[in-house]
Amino acid sequence: MYVDSHCHLSFPELRERLSEIRAAMAAAQVDRALCICTTLEEFDDVHALATGFDNFWCSAGVHPDNEGVREPSLADLMALAARPRVVAIGETGLDYYRLNGRSVADMEWQRERFRVHIRAALATTLPLVVHTRSASNDTVAILREQGAGAGVFHCFTETEAVARAALDLGFYISFSGILTFKTAQALRDVASFVPLDRCLIETDSPYLAPMPYRGKTNSPAYVPFVAQQIAVLKGLPVEDVARATSANFERLFKLPSFALVGS
Repeated sequence: MYVDSHCHLSFPELRERLSEIRAAMAAAQVDRALCICTTLEEFDDVHALATGFDNFWCSAGVHPDNEGVREPSLADLMALAARPRVVAIGETGLDYYRLNGRSVADMEWQRERFRVHIRAALATTLPLVVHTRSASNDTVAILREQGAGAGVFHCFTETEAVARAALDLGFYISFSGILTFKTAQALRDVASFVPLDRCLIETDSPYLAPMPYRGKTNSPAYVPFVAQQIAVLKGLPVEDVARATSANFERLFKLPSFALVGS
């Protein structure tokens, strides 16, 4: 019924509880999940999840915040993208939230890393999983500059103007548990604006657990709370939101319909 389009099940706090998490997913009718890669060093663990379970897939990429890790080349990303059950490039993008005394100009290494990921996505025809924080203008500008194709702005927390720009580029918008926070009315307004056929839902677990679990370790089993919030905003049954976001997931990541697979 539900799909978690972005989670980090390779992180220790989730990997060590994988059997429990999968049982909770089944109980919550969360049928599938996309396991996101954040470093090349982590890829084998992420890929093992995707190849070990028939309802998991994975991405290949290096998170913009990660320093002191192996820098991805175009060849690296293309080679990983060719592996079975890799359906996206990323998580990639820009993050100027923690400059640590540096200027935005000093972050050219991050912008160049982003460009490499975009080129890999274009070369492999896989969608991009985009992270942007305190950097939306540059994020959109580089996507335009590189002629980026399909993808998703994950864990969206930006303005309606940024959402419009992402939609104009052909991207989907993914909402996380932040949408349920009491302080997130501005984001709920954006979610009301984004067409349902361009929405995805995610947990970004182990982070950002939705209400009523805020402050606890997040899990893919909690993604229905995000769907429920979108259903309230759009005045729809939650089943309609689950159906639409699952279909959007299949369309973006070029996966067969779960209903057909399960029939």
